[in-house]
Amino acid sequence: MSNIKPEDFFKNVISHSKEYGFIFQSSEIYDGLSAVYDYGQLGTELKKNIRDYWWKAMVQLNENIVGIDASIFMHPTTWKASGHVDAFNDPLIDNKDSKKRYRADVLIEEHIAKIEDKIKKEVEKAAKRFENFDEAVFISTNARVKEYQEKIDFINTRFKTALNDNNLEEVKQIIVDLEIVDPISGSRNWTDVRQFNLMFSTSMGSVSEDANTIYLRPETAQGIFVNYLNVQKTGRMKIPFGIAQTGKAFRNEIVARQFIFRMREFEQMEMQFFVRPGTEMEWYEHWKQTRLNWHLSLGLGKEKYRFHDHLKLAHYANAAADIEYEFPFGFKELEGIHSRTDFDLKQHEQFSGKKLQYFDPELNQSYVPYVVETSVGLDRLFLSILASALKEETLENGETRTVLSIPAALAPYKAAIFPLVKKDGLPELAESIMKDLKFDFNIAYDEKDTVGKRYRRQDAYGTPYCITVDHQSLEDKTVTVRHRDTMLQDRIKIDALPAFLEERVGIKSLLKTL
Repeated sequence: MSNIKPEDFFKNVISHSKEYGFIFQSSEIYDGLSAVYDYGQLGTELKKNIRDYWWKAMVQLNENIVGIDASIFMHPTTWKASGHVDAFNDPLIDNKDSKKRYRADVLIEEHIAKIEDKIKKEVEKAAKRFENFDEAVFISTNARVKEYQEKIDFINTRFKTALNDNNLEEVKQIIVDLEIVDPISGSRNWTDVRQFNLMFSTSMGSVSEDANTIYLRPETAQGIFVNYLNVQKTGRMKIPFGIAQTGKAFRNEIVARQFIFRMREFEQMEMQFFVRPGTEMEWYEHWKQTRLNWHLSLGLGKEKYRFHDHLKLAHYANAAADIEYEFPFGFKELEGIHSRTDFDLKQHEQFSGKKLQYFDPELNQSYVPYVVETSVGLDRLFLSILASALKEETLENGETRTVLSIPAALAPYKAAIFPLVKKDGLPELAESIMKDLKFDFNIAYDEKDTVGKRYRRQDAYGTPYCITVDHQSLEDKTVTVRHRDTMLQDRIKIDALPAFLEERVGIKSLLKTL
């Protein structure tokens, strides 16, 4: 689908997700709930397979990393200690004419993106005019491009300074000076910028009073930090060691968009790695590369990923970087790697009055460990795989087929079994094969329509292999196995199918690439 515009391709991804049972709008019969989505029958399987691959790579393959499952509800003081009560805010601005609310930082980022598009167009025009075109030299020497880049740098510096100083008046002034208009009304009639806390609150107990206010967790990391000493002691863990967790988190995003990229209810896969103070940067670099290698093992294309090192650090970090992925709407954060220092554990020590120190027998002393975090959004990872996999191909006969080239080990169905016709004992043999395989693999069974239509249906599901049982199968106990990506076919013994599939679609096939 390389010939269509990114925004049109993204619409195809969303449409395909619904049509084939991957993702539905939540509460759709009631006109939906904004930025909340339900995973359908195929989406649930794909999401589970991604989660399992992360867990096995993170926990099962690392002897010094274990997993926990902390509660969504936590003591409210947890979020006071972590800084979320006072500092977990987005700068918001309203347009007085459209009555719409926007994140001020998003408006500025979108303005910068438009300037970056101008640079891209200048590069594309120059590339067509000159042979042996050197993009880096052109960008550094072309007067117009340099002017665009200087403008971007100026805006970024001014904006980051304003955020660091919490100068909301300056943030609004930047929007005014850039002459940013409301995309709906087209006006520049903006309110002042103000901060909005992103945590969802609710009440625990029968009386709705401030004392009973608790929060839906905005991240899973704090559940790890408050349990760090429990895990260390009961598991007899020695520094360095990690604690992993997957689970739901909730953020009251005012501007939630781009399908499942930014939602109000989402799933995180996080690992907190506890290290000796002074060694954190070594481990930070280790986990940056380790996590990038994990993403590359999916085979979506090395050019689709890049690191973005943070210039403005969170209050808890001394180093931070994002692994960004090129979604249909541009490079965006997929996973964060942060050196969190000892901030979290010391905050919880202070607010709880409990010691959270580790006794290091090698040093014969106690200290609060430093922490290196890896945090990836499962929903964003799901979207990156889905968007990368969706293709429309023109066949030799002029027909087109839609195919999801999902990594085979992650595909919802590992194989589909077809009886060629619904008679002559073929359905019975096909069902017998399915019953033998389904203990180890998620198998689809399909006997409706022609085999060609069944192939197309399974291509759209992302099923790596289609197994057809025909009359020859009754004679020599062989079947035809058709490969999704190449459409080539092999003749394979029925009793060889388990080993054939295990080698190609088992999660071990991905783990071995790490």
